[in-house]
Amino acid sequence: MSSLTIRRTIVWVVSMVLGLIIGYGIITIGFDMLPLFSAVQTPQGVTIEEYGIFYYLFTAIPIGLVFVIWLDAFMDTKILPD
Repeated sequence: MSSLTIRRTIVWVVSMVLGLIIGYGIITIGFDMLPLFSAVQTPQGVTIEEYGIFYYLFTAIPIGLVFVIWLDAFMDTKILPD
């Protein structure tokens, strides 16, 4: 494997892991903070099962793609064309 392939693999793995972690944080912690911005003062935690696995993936994967864009620029992997 060339060094470019290894760097591209690292970019994809790191980006998707960060997307999953940040998506999880937004869903579980972010929804707890919603009562701070509304009149309802009953905070409740939202689990991934309540939110839905597919909705979680549809939230986390685009966040991971944002990391792909930035890591591609910093690691010069040329995943995206110039």
